[in-house]
Amino acid sequence: MSVSFVRIDDRMIHGQTVTRWAKEYPCDGLVAVNNAAAGNAVLKQAYKAASDKKTFVWTVDEWAAKSQKVLESDSRYFLITKNPLDMKKILVDQGFVPSAVKEIIVGPCNDRPGAVKLGNNQSITQEEAEAFQAIQAAGYKVKFQLLPDVSIGYWDDFKSKFGF
Repeated sequence: MSVSFVRIDDRMIHGQTVTRWAKEYPCDGLVAVNNAAAGNAVLKQAYKAASDKKTFVWTVDEWAAKSQKVLESDSRYFLITKNPLDMKKILVDQGFVPSAVKEIIVGPCNDRPGAVKLGNNQSITQEEAEAFQAIQAAGYKVKFQLLPDVSIGYWDDFKSKFGF
């Protein structure tokens, strides 16, 4: 298994992600995919400093070019995007299949203008809802879960708020 965990988290990499989730899903490294972060040397360094694990920060296109190497690796990686739109590009548009992972975990999504609050620190926009719908249609379960023991439910519990 090369991808042991798939997460959407607007903070991407922070100590909580690595410490708490690595107990549930062992990993050797992290791959964060976000165009803005990958293009910002200061952000890249901050993300790499947040963990003692091997950490990569790539653009969506870099992910497309390197994802097969990740799949073929003997190491286990967390795949993390900052938002559902990037995850949709990876799982739906690029057709990436993350090993045996069939559940996409959604962590913090900040409250923003135009976003619908689903739970504590979990708000999404209509555009993000459309991305979740496409991810689910591709065969994945989407679970809103801040921490291993803190879940508010699955996409099916919320999709009617967005017309699905």
